[in-house]
Amino acid sequence: MSDLLNTLAPNLSEQTAVVTGASRGIGKAIASALGACGAHVVLAARSLSDLEALAEDIRDAGGTATAVKTDVASEDSLKSLFQVVDSIADGRLDILVNNAGAGLYGEIIDSPADDLDLLHAINVRGPFIACQQAMKRMVPAKSGTITNISSVVGLKGYPNQGAYTASKHALLGLTKTLSVEAQPHGIRVNAICPGGVDTELVTKARPDLDRSVLMQPDDVARTVLFLLAMPARAAVDSIYIRRAISSPW
Repeated sequence: MSDLLNTLAPNLSEQTAVVTGASRGIGKAIASALGACGAHVVLAARSLSDLEALAEDIRDAGGTATAVKTDVASEDSLKSLFQVVDSIADGRLDILVNNAGAGLYGEIIDSPADDLDLLHAINVRGPFIACQQAMKRMVPAKSGTITNISSVVGLKGYPNQGAYTASKHALLGLTKTLSVEAQPHGIRVNAICPGGVDTELVTKARPDLDRSVLMQPDDVARTVLFLLAMPARAAVDSIYIRRAISSPW
């Protein structure tokens, strides 16, 4: 993480950040990076024990963090998460990273419609509600940044990933619309669309891939910091990052 901070180190002191899906993988890397840059990071995921372990790591590194057990498929759970933000930051929210996501795989002809419903609940409806809650706190302040972690499958189609691809395309569409709606309020909304990253989700989706050539979660965290370090006069709707070797991912 030290090389990450030496390269891109926005000063996030006095800022409050929410990261969903923070217990592992990309979310964990993003949360750690934000904490190292000075933000008070509110960690959200279903595994409270994993979140508390990460919160302790962030504090040991000199940062501040709060762990909140959260199910992004539940509107009540998400509303409770943002109530915790209110309690620790007097309603101030500077950064939201919608990272929590899930994947189910198989050819469309054989995939139950319930798969599509579940993935939309987690990958689309959850971020939709989180963005609503964030905007209610950011609009009065006339500032804030929302970053949605989409995927390369939000830009392309791959076999055996119909339901997952549909959900990530939907998330990208949500991002584009909210970006336009948020701009007059001084709020930036963007999406990051990673290709192959060495995570459990990618391993399940593409067991054929050589993990040694995949990107690492820190590479996505670097991109989040890059977006946060950009001046207010600059706007980026989406960034597609992919592993350097020639491949469809």
